[in-house]
Amino acid sequence: MSNENDNENVTPTPPRGRRRAEPPPPEEPLDVTPAPEPRRRPKLFVALGAAAILLAVVALGFHWFVNRVYVPPGHSLLLRYKGPLLFGSRQTAKPGYWAAEGEIGVLEKMRGPGRHFYSPIWWERTIIPDTLIKPGEVGVVTCKLGDALPEGEFLVDGEIGKTESKGVLRKVLGPGRYRINPYGYEVKVVQTEVTDAGNTKKLSGWVNVPIGYVGVVTNLADGPNGQKTGIQDKVLPPGLYPINPREKQVDVVGVGLWETTVHIDADKPGTKIRTDESGEPVYTEIRGGISFPSSDGFGIVMDFTAVWGLMPDQAPNAIRKFGNIDLVENKVIIPQIESICRNNGSEYAAVKLLVGKEREEFQHKVFHDFEEVLKGKDITMKFALVRHIYIPKEVREPIQMAFIADELKLTREQEQMTAKAEAEFREAERKVDLQSETVKAETDKLVAERKAEGAKTAAETEAETRKLAAAIEKETAELESQAKLELGRADTEGKRLLEQAKANKFKLAVQAFGTPAAYNNWVFATGLPNNIELKLLYAGKGTMWTDLKDAIRIMAPADDGKDTPKEEKKK
Repeated sequence: MSNENDNENVTPTPPRGRRRAEPPPPEEPLDVTPAPEPRRRPKLFVALGAAAILLAVVALGFHWFVNRVYVPPGHSLLLRYKGPLLFGSRQTAKPGYWAAEGEIGVLEKMRGPGRHFYSPIWWERTIIPDTLIKPGEVGVVTCKLGDALPEGEFLVDGEIGKTESKGVLRKVLGPGRYRINPYGYEVKVVQTEVTDAGNTKKLSGWVNVPIGYVGVVTNLADGPNGQKTGIQDKVLPPGLYPINPREKQVDVVGVGLWETTVHIDADKPGTKIRTDESGEPVYTEIRGGISFPSSDGFGIVMDFTAVWGLMPDQAPNAIRKFGNIDLVENKVIIPQIESICRNNGSEYAAVKLLVGKEREEFQHKVFHDFEEVLKGKDITMKFALVRHIYIPKEVREPIQMAFIADELKLTREQEQMTAKAEAEFREAERKVDLQSETVKAETDKLVAERKAEGAKTAAETEAETRKLAAAIEKETAELESQAKLELGRADTEGKRLLEQAKANKFKLAVQAFGTPAAYNNWVFATGLPNNIELKLLYAGKGTMWTDLKDAIRIMAPADDGKDTPKEEKKK
């Protein structure tokens, strides 16, 4: 790409290092014009920049369009490392195990929804849908990677991602969405699985134990906490349970009480049972019921009802011994009813089974024996009732006739007793009437006597009252006279004492003033007005008349008030 014309005026650069001697330059003048810059360098930089940009765009496009993987919601990205293209370690993961970091193989961890960038050159990319388990379903997980289990074991403890052995996980998955790597785990979605085990049906998967029932668990393998294979004593109460079909199976058993009746059937289904004149049913052919011969050789047929049941703690033993509730009834209840009734009934005569205390004794004995048998088989028994006993007509009629005769005799005796009682009642009525009249007469007599006595008592009381009133009035008059006398005396004495007190008062006053004249002067002075003025005039002996004129002027002073006599005032 270089141009020869561009290098004509360029001064060659001397080589570096050791220099060799050169001839001297010629005499002509040197050209000192500076060499121009080479033109190829800017173009080279531009080319390199363009190439770098193009390479970046290509790399970015490759990374975006080729390496990019979009994982939609509800899916996950499974990655398998292929190894380096030219250089690097090509170590392969151990067969049957996950690939570690840098090993060739499938990675355990999957990537969730979103954008991920993995080159298809080094990675195998697979989009896997999540495992969806709906309500009413469970997921049974099988681990395909890891160590082999010991011989005889097939269940693996732990959860997904934390297992170390191959096999079926003991824990199942309930309803939900799960991100599970299909390379290492296989999920089987099951609903309610029903397994026919001969006489019973066992459930697994999504198991519903309704109210009134319990779940009897059968372990198919030894479980944690020392649980052994077989039927467990602990039952499941009503509820919903996810059960691993490879680990357990459940028998849904009803608990409570049931009624079992053994009775005689009609001649034909749907026909009405005929009765004889005594009301007993008449059968052309006896079917059903409990039949046995009495001790005196007569054929006896009876009906029997038992009320029995299973409690929750008895259900496992019933399943272990018999299989299900129907088998308990058919193999235990009904055979024991027939056996106990036959064995005990054959010890009684036909007449004893019909009436008397022996009938009640038979009932109690059957109940006791039946209760002991069921108790030994861990079954609850509440009632055992002998409902009806069918005795042959040739035995029943004489007994009934005898009873009828006895009843007629008792009826006649009762009628006689009734007539006698009625006669006694009538006699008693007449006695009551007579007694009523007697009582009435006696009552009238007693009333008259009581009235007379009352009138007499009233008159006597009135006379006595008047007498007492007169005496009281006399006494009152005497008291009033005495009171007036005493009042007069008291009044007189009071006046006397008052006068005496006044005299004592004057006496004490006189004594206080010293002389009666002083006391009189005090009395006189206290009687004077408060504003009185006293003027004392001095007159000599024989000068009263001459000084009288001055006294008059003093007692009646002039209006101008100029002359003021010499006087001494005293109030």
